[in-house]
Amino acid sequence: MNDAAISLNAPALFDLSGRVALVTGAGSGIGQRIAMGLAQCGADVALVDRRTDDGLANTAAFIAQTGRRSLQIAADVTSGEALEEAVTRTEAELGPLRMAVNAAGIANAERCEDMPEDQYQTLMDINMKGVWLSCKAEARAMLSHGKGGSIVNIASMSGVIVNRGLNQVHYNASKAGVIHMSKSMAMEWVDRGIRVNSISPGYTATPMNTRPEMVHQTREFESQTPMQRMASVDEMVGPAVFLLSDASSYCTGVDLLVDGGFCCW
Repeated sequence: MNDAAISLNAPALFDLSGRVALVTGAGSGIGQRIAMGLAQCGADVALVDRRTDDGLANTAAFIAQTGRRSLQIAADVTSGEALEEAVTRTEAELGPLRMAVNAAGIANAERCEDMPEDQYQTLMDINMKGVWLSCKAEARAMLSHGKGGSIVNIASMSGVIVNRGLNQVHYNASKAGVIHMSKSMAMEWVDRGIRVNSISPGYTATPMNTRPEMVHQTREFESQTPMQRMASVDEMVGPAVFLLSDASSYCTGVDLLVDGGFCCW
């Protein structure tokens, strides 16, 4: 065993202490749980969401219990101006931005031939344009202070496969776009110290997928998955921490499938 291996402090690779993160979609589901997990690993977190309920407040309350700081920002990811303001406020109140997770997104379904144009466009504006605008604002801040950073975009296994029984051509296309956009951004910024990766969850037990009226479809999701269950939102925290932390310092342009083996079949 060489000296480098002996001196390696593996747990420290996942330590986010002293770093500032921004998470979009932090008021519910995957974004909320990742924001909480980043705080548990030592980060201060700016929480961005357009929700008008108490979702952000609940996330902030959890983070306060960890002893870390948070900042609640009501913003729509389809507005570049709002995102620039969110990043500016984050850096003014929490410190230089080092990490970002872009989890804001929506899902719905309709047969392609029947889908209204506004349904298609609204989803694309949030899921694709919103990620682009978020990354743009975050990267500009990271580049300005010259210390690099790490960005993780939440895509979906629906960007890799076509889900059986779901008519969601617009959603699938948007998530495929997020995956390839992340790879493209990774290459644009690779020589300036910013890493960009994506996470593609499989069927996950978010509030959207666990509504009472979804029970029969949920059973289908579980039966189609090799692990025979949906993921919990907790199971997205580890992949996010890995891709944001020094543990993944040689990873950029990666799409990490977290799908219970779904895409193997």
